[in-house]
Amino acid sequence: MDELEDLFRNLITHHRRIDVAESEFKKMIAEDNELHQQYRDWCHIVGNSERMGFRDFCHEYIESQEEVWDSLTDYDE
Repeated sequence: MDELEDLFRNLITHHRRIDVAESEFKKMIAEDNELHQQYRDWCHIVGNSERMGFRDFCHEYIESQEEVWDSLTDYDE
């Protein structure tokens, strides 16, 4: 599952927009049945739907990154 989440993070970092990263990920799972099954399994484990799993991960990841920067800013004040 870590490899799949690494892929998610790489897509987010590379594309820098959730909609573009999600579109690319959907293309990837449409072309790769094994990846699609890994995604299905991941969604089941984390309790999310296939429809929203990637997007929800993106929002949580971005929020966690913002919290890191916020904590650094708080330290400077």
